[in-house]
Amino acid sequence: MTTTATTTTDAWLLQLIWLASPALPIGGFSYSEGLEAAVEDGQVDDEASASGWLAEQLHLTVARSDAAVVAQAIEAWRADDMGRIAQLDAWVLQTRETAEMRQQTEQMGRSMVEWLKSVQPALAARATMHLTYPLAFALTASATTAPVRDCLLAFAFGWAENMVQAAIKSVPLGQSSGQRILLRLAGEIPAAVDRALRLTDDERQAFSPMLAILSARHETQYSRLFRS
Repeated sequence: MTTTATTTTDAWLLQLIWLASPALPIGGFSYSEGLEAAVEDGQVDDEASASGWLAEQLHLTVARSDAAVVAQAIEAWRADDMGRIAQLDAWVLQTRETAEMRQQTEQMGRSMVEWLKSVQPALAARATMHLTYPLAFALTASATTAPVRDCLLAFAFGWAENMVQAAIKSVPLGQSSGQRILLRLAGEIPAAVDRALRLTDDERQAFSPMLAILSARHETQYSRLFRS
């Protein structure tokens, strides 16, 4: 057997893979982000409609909102600009249009910081206020030497894996269908990330009225698997 030295790139790449893993104990698997309500409403009922729904969600909500926030927050964490962190965190909370959406970002952010306390306590100590999930993810990613674009690729792919699993369970779909949807999303993520990187504060937005309506309906949906 031979041993090779771990390079700087190896280190941050493995850390980003870790952050993107659905096994990360932050509860992402328990949310469908309105998808389950879309299934109940009949808007998603097979592989094609699930694939189209998630691709649109990637470009219309993830790229224009959370991914853009993550990009800006990574730079702020690295610059130790806590005023900017507070501003971005407040924006995330203000743009959550339903109780479920707000609950998700608060719970996942809190869980990310709790996880950090067990693996990187010094980094977790920088979270001096309650953080929403995009800000908590950005804090963790900022400690790597990874380029911001690569951090966003990991963030978006982690989202895609969780959402595909939600589609498999709620539509329902087979594993092969899920893998084809994930293949499509993986092909579209780079363009979504590049768009997120270009957005300024004035261009960033979370306007998705149909998703908000479905999320609100999901709060009182009779039978459901997911928390959102």
